[in-house]
Amino acid sequence: MSKVQLDKKIPDMEMHITGDKQVNLSDYLGKTLVIYFYPKASTPGCTQEGLDFREAITRFRRQSTVILGASRDGLKAQENFKAKQGFPFDLASDPDEILCKAFDVIKEKNMYGRKVLGIERSTFLIDKTGVLRQEWRKVKVKGHVEEVLEAVKALKK
Repeated sequence: MSKVQLDKKIPDMEMHITGDKQVNLSDYLGKTLVIYFYPKASTPGCTQEGLDFREAITRFRRQSTVILGASRDGLKAQENFKAKQGFPFDLASDPDEILCKAFDVIKEKNMYGRKVLGIERSTFLIDKTGVLRQEWRKVKVKGHVEEVLEAVKALKK
């Protein structure tokens, strides 16, 4: 599987998303797509990021933009996270790291002095033709959703 590259069409991949649905990235053609990767469902930073996207969902929808969260959590954990937080968007379950590896978000991290592999919080903006237009890596949650929304608006101009 090739890795995504800025200003190139993203490879089509199948995903398992909440609602127990199998979808392909190509199913989102015709709409702008924001995929945000987070380390673990129901943890503080990941919850806040999801809540920030939830709060801004109407503004994203006005821009014909779909939000999709993704992590290595199993589908049940994703379903519970979505329901508990009332997220109005789907979450992708990627325990096999197919999506994570294509977007190159698995990085070595320090956890309590041990080196572990985990998701580096990252967001990707894909235009309606399936081309990756912008990426944010090592995301800090505070203010991030507003930055993504501004990039979506700039893409429409």
